[in-house]
Amino acid sequence: MAKKPSGAANRQGDVDPASMGRIKQIRMVAGVIRKDNPKAMPIVFLIGIGVIAVCVAVGLLTNTAGFLIPLGVLIGLGGAMITFGRFAQSAQYAAVEGQPGAAAAVLQSMRGGWTVTPAVSANRNMDVVHRAVGKPGVILVGEGAPTRLGSLLAAEKKRISRVAYDVPIYDIQVGNEEGQIPIRRLQRKVMRLPRNLKPPEVSELNYRLKALPQSLQAPKGPLPKSGRMPKPPRPRSR
Repeated sequence: MAKKPSGAANRQGDVDPASMGRIKQIRMVAGVIRKDNPKAMPIVFLIGIGVIAVCVAVGLLTNTAGFLIPLGVLIGLGGAMITFGRFAQSAQYAAVEGQPGAAAAVLQSMRGGWTVTPAVSANRNMDVVHRAVGKPGVILVGEGAPTRLGSLLAAEKKRISRVAYDVPIYDIQVGNEEGQIPIRRLQRKVMRLPRNLKPPEVSELNYRLKALPQSLQAPKGPLPKSGRMPKPPRPRSR
């Protein structure tokens, strides 16, 4: 008697693990959105259902239901997903706002071939500077008190200019104080910077920046209890 292919008997009952993972992820994100904004999910459903209902009504009245109903379903689902994504992004920013390293997490999530180096410079007060390299040039993003970040950013800018030459260097402070931008506006701010470099120039810039010695040193005195500072780089043996 011929053998059945392995798994053929249970094929109808099999569930794709990848699809289950996506559904679980969507549910988890929906829970985060609901916690941040209880009105968000009803708005998402109303947008999707509202668009579909309008297309169905117009299709029935104009005898174009065969065309407008499928189109309405596509537009309604698309609008609901776009709104869901925006609420998810807003909830993500609300979750990380005020936490150390939030700016680095936002920079690392950007698309477009960015090279992000977190914590290229810091001090004992937990003020920190992150570096992102892309087509605009070099972007230094500081987190901390504006009274201390100014000198920290200036020192890092001077250090980078030794190898960056004529490459534009931008500095941005993230926070809620005067002269700073909120974390939720950081990605938009960076993505709107002018494109000054071509891909080969960006690669060459990254190569030159790798040759720079690390500037992050362990601060003197006891570390603050609010967080940990990265370990200082080990001296190279000759």
